[in-house]
Amino acid sequence: MNFNKYKNSNSFINALVLFLILFRLILNWKIPLFDKTEARYAEIARLMYESNQWIVMQYDYGIPFWAKPPLSSWLSAISFNLLGINEFAARLPSFIIGIVIIILLTKIKEIKKVNVFFIAFVLLTIPEFLLHMGVTSTDSTLMLSTTLVMISFWNSMIYHKKTIWNYLFFVGIGLGLLAKGPLIIVLTSVPIFIWSVLDFKNRFIYLWKKIPWITGILITILVAGPWYYFMEKESPGFFNYFIVGEHFHRFTDSEWHGDKYGFAKSQPIGMIWLFLIGFGFPWVPYVLYKMWKKKSVLFKDKWVAFLILWAFWTPLFFTFSSNAIHTYILPSLVPIGLLVSNWWIYNKKWLIASIVFPIIIVFAFIILSFKSSSLNYYLNTDKYLIESQEVATTNKDIPIYYWMSKSYSGKFYANKETGYIYYNTTMDSILSLNKKSYFLIKKEYHVQLNEENTKRLIPLDSNYRSVIFTNIIP
Repeated sequence: MNFNKYKNSNSFINALVLFLILFRLILNWKIPLFDKTEARYAEIARLMYESNQWIVMQYDYGIPFWAKPPLSSWLSAISFNLLGINEFAARLPSFIIGIVIIILLTKIKEIKKVNVFFIAFVLLTIPEFLLHMGVTSTDSTLMLSTTLVMISFWNSMIYHKKTIWNYLFFVGIGLGLLAKGPLIIVLTSVPIFIWSVLDFKNRFIYLWKKIPWITGILITILVAGPWYYFMEKESPGFFNYFIVGEHFHRFTDSEWHGDKYGFAKSQPIGMIWLFLIGFGFPWVPYVLYKMWKKKSVLFKDKWVAFLILWAFWTPLFFTFSSNAIHTYILPSLVPIGLLVSNWWIYNKKWLIASIVFPIIIVFAFIILSFKSSSLNYYLNTDKYLIESQEVATTNKDIPIYYWMSKSYSGKFYANKETGYIYYNTTMDSILSLNKKSYFLIKKEYHVQLNEENTKRLIPLDSNYRSVIFTNIIP
């Protein structure tokens, strides 16, 4: 690698990295939680914190959430304990995970000579990575887990003596099981296996000697086993739903109706590759371009071969899944960043391309900040409806109900138990109590209120999708 060719750009890269980190923190503080996914996971963590129930996650009060393991919810709940219940605290774990991943990469022997700021620069200018440093999500914890597993494996194979990396390999698997389940094994074991058999004598056989399998498996069980055991014990049925439903039907059947918490997202076959190129711009195209140029020698370098298998096995695995979403590319972004660092020779055009997305985000934020009052109307969140009526503060004792459809952002910012109404007879019963209440109603469902109940409601505030009402009290 010719470091001298981009030596003069170091100051620019270092400054931009620090700016992006600070800017990401500001966004985490200023931007509300959006529905549905992010607000849902933040609400699950809030319920965990409020109820002090750390084993069985709750989708709503008393309703267990079986779809994902608890690692991301644990982290957000701990953050709430330290910083209070707010969007910044909910997102802080994902931000810290991004920083931890960058630090982890400096522990790889092959890139110790690379400026850590350059590695950070590459990752922070990948749109999906930058976005997920500010999203409450299970995918961030999965990315951390896969990174720890793969780095630990590489260092275990490179160093002749046993080090802590030999055991962190199994810690990473355990964390992955707590982050998103057995998917961690699928995403890491296949590239490791293929890389090992490419040089059977010097890698595959060596693998069984270097990795402390018995001790390691015990470590993995110790890390993840207790939660799985107590979860099934306290919420019977979890194991079957999570393993069979979430890890088989979700990825193979776009018509799967067993999802208790959402709906299957049907995508065209191979859509994951468009996500990878689009949300990984410009560095995924850069890597693909370099791979084409070096196609005759790609797998002769064991480090490059390892990174390529790590980077592209995940999208290959999801190629035939009709349920793929853009967040599934996250485990691929770390090795993409490492490949860029390995092949990088100063090129002004690629640097300019890399800062296009950050520049767009910065300017959009500045412009929209001057129009925040009108912008709030169009955001996919009910935060401002809840705040306008002081539902979670001054009027905390006034009950709030949702008509026909839940609002996870509304639930999170209300910060209390809420009711759900699905029938006009139930609405009539509540209104007949002549007790002041709030009603959050999506505009699309407002027509399902009968005329009598509609006349008894007063609109207080609205956004593009919902209206918050109170009731007329005689």
